[in-house]
Amino acid sequence: MQILIYRVMAFVITGVLFSTSATFGQTRKNKSKPNIIFILADDLGYGNLSSYNHNSRIPTPNIDRLGTEGIRYTNFYAGTTVCAPSRCALLTGKHMGHAYIRGNTRLPIRPQDSTLAQLLQQNGYATGMFGKWGLGEAGTTGSPEIKGFDEFFGYLNQGHAHDYYTDYLYEVKGGKISKVAHDTTVYTHDAIMKHAITFIKNNKDKPFFLFLPVTLPHAELDPPAKDMVPFLNADGSSKFPPETPYLQNGGTYRSQKNPHAAFATMMTKLDNNVGEVMALIKQLGLDDDTYIFFTSDNGPHKEGGADPEYFNSNGPLRGIKRDLYEGGIRVPMLVRAPGKVPAGRVSDQQWAFWDILPTFTDLTNSHTLKGIDGLSFKQSLTGGKQIAKHDYFYWQFNEGYLQEAVLKGDWKLIRFKYKGKPEKFELYNLRTDIGEKNDLAAANPDKVKEFSTIMQQAKTPAENKEFDWSAIEN
Repeated sequence: MQILIYRVMAFVITGVLFSTSATFGQTRKNKSKPNIIFILADDLGYGNLSSYNHNSRIPTPNIDRLGTEGIRYTNFYAGTTVCAPSRCALLTGKHMGHAYIRGNTRLPIRPQDSTLAQLLQQNGYATGMFGKWGLGEAGTTGSPEIKGFDEFFGYLNQGHAHDYYTDYLYEVKGGKISKVAHDTTVYTHDAIMKHAITFIKNNKDKPFFLFLPVTLPHAELDPPAKDMVPFLNADGSSKFPPETPYLQNGGTYRSQKNPHAAFATMMTKLDNNVGEVMALIKQLGLDDDTYIFFTSDNGPHKEGGADPEYFNSNGPLRGIKRDLYEGGIRVPMLVRAPGKVPAGRVSDQQWAFWDILPTFTDLTNSHTLKGIDGLSFKQSLTGGKQIAKHDYFYWQFNEGYLQEAVLKGDWKLIRFKYKGKPEKFELYNLRTDIGEKNDLAAANPDKVKEFSTIMQQAKTPAENKEFDWSAIEN
């Protein structure tokens, strides 16, 4: 009954939005350069969408509709298992064996690290980013206005993005970046969405690239009280019991009496925002000119009171954020573009964040980059036979110990290395064991050796000493 009520609420909201759009919408001729809206959720797990997890406690009808009216990919992968390096892979087209940023640091990307936004900007696109950046502070070589964005509003680094009621954010206008005061009573996500909606309206008559790296549903779990009302009983108790209150205890996240209800609020809020964007695109007559992508930067988190087990946030997958098991790196990907992307398709095509850059430059007839790891998956998106495919996929991550993973076809090898200890390997066949429960390494020594060789060949030495993990190998 509870889920039914939330579904009805979400569809009513969507219906109102689309009714309004039908009243004012106009059909516009297709442009030679399609608009692209790329929505990047923060720490949203594979199982947090009801289209990927039929037992989800939180319906996501608007996001799901991107897939029913377009393509839903079941084998899409993030750049890695945490924020900054995953975004580096997304925007520069390089996986973790070659990317400049390979860990969750506040290191800026360099002048030679060209981004997707720069390529589209050079092709006449209006470029806007609203949300969390994570690839360079103001005044550095990685500042957003240097890396291809005409407009920006939000957080520059991932640490600051933990505070949804901050007293300042950053803004890019007219080629300059500035620190702007923010009302601490206003939920930053709402302000970010307001800027994104304005960007679409202001650029409806020209090709635009909207990068929307929202902060939801990343902790802190403290959405506006008015938004939590539907998820609380009349006495203020949660509709998602049992609740274990989260206490700040000197950490960066605010306390939350009902973290389950807060998370449900954030997910529903995000779903309604996606519905709002879809309705606006229809209202402006841009449906036939616009690709809308939705994905997440990595797997679900457990900080700040978040409870991925309760919400089955990784669905059938093992692991969460900071793991190289599937739950840490396999993420949803839904794409909608009426007339361009065939509707109602579910695809098991394997591709990843580093493929986004060449795919988008292909879709927009923009100049692309040489020497990157990504391939164009335009054929897959537009219903054709995908010719270009990867021989393998590679990830690495280090927080305390080194993890590496290679995926080739149905097989995946994960390597674990602690300083001063022997390396350990785990091997899984994802076709028969998507939950990575049955380690087949001992029974397949030749495959372990083959994939270990790929691991060695897939990476170059880190170009920044912060990511020189050679000491761990000893």
